[in-house]
Amino acid sequence: MLQDTFDDGVRDPVLWSASYGDVVEVGGRARVPCTTDYSAYGSALVYSLAGAQVACRVYPPAAGGALVEALAEVLVLSGTGGTDAGFSLNVVTGLLKLISRVGYGDVGEVALAYSPTDHAWVRLREAAGSLYWETSPDGVTWTVRRTAASPTWVSNANLSVVLAGHRDSGTGDYSQFDNFNIVRSGGLRSLQRSLAGPGPYPRTTSTVKGA
Repeated sequence: MLQDTFDDGVRDPVLWSASYGDVVEVGGRARVPCTTDYSAYGSALVYSLAGAQVACRVYPPAAGGALVEALAEVLVLSGTGGTDAGFSLNVVTGLLKLISRVGYGDVGEVALAYSPTDHAWVRLREAAGSLYWETSPDGVTWTVRRTAASPTWVSNANLSVVLAGHRDSGTGDYSQFDNFNIVRSGGLRSLQRSLAGPGPYPRTTSTVKGA
């Protein structure tokens, strides 16, 4: 299963084999450049989201004079371009978008006025045919912000996760992430299948396989 504390100062080349840009681990966090280039921690394309979750602490970049967007994103990608689900935080607009896109669009998109306290942690969880977008101030107590029927692709065997940063203009900064799928003390005790991170296929093995 895909879990990382980012505490050892070295990007795991197996867990995050599809990373791009100058991504590093610094100070116990995954640090992703938020520049006009594209950068992300990217997992291998070997996971399934069915009965699983993607959760982490997000530290947004500074707006830095960007005109349109300065992003920190946590996304689960299907095998089809423009079809994905997750969270997109834009510090220029001050909106945290909860997305489930097809063809790069989402008619049911939910946008929240971003709170660095209430939305410090984000979690995308799949259970019994439904997707749940949740936020938390501490990684222990979660609030459901959106629900939707699970798209069929959540059970596919070739999903990946990206922790991404990008801006259209302005001064470069960093989007940072921590405690990816790390259960915090006192949290998630009432959950069963949703305790798991996105699992590699087949689900009978705990070893990441593939690229």
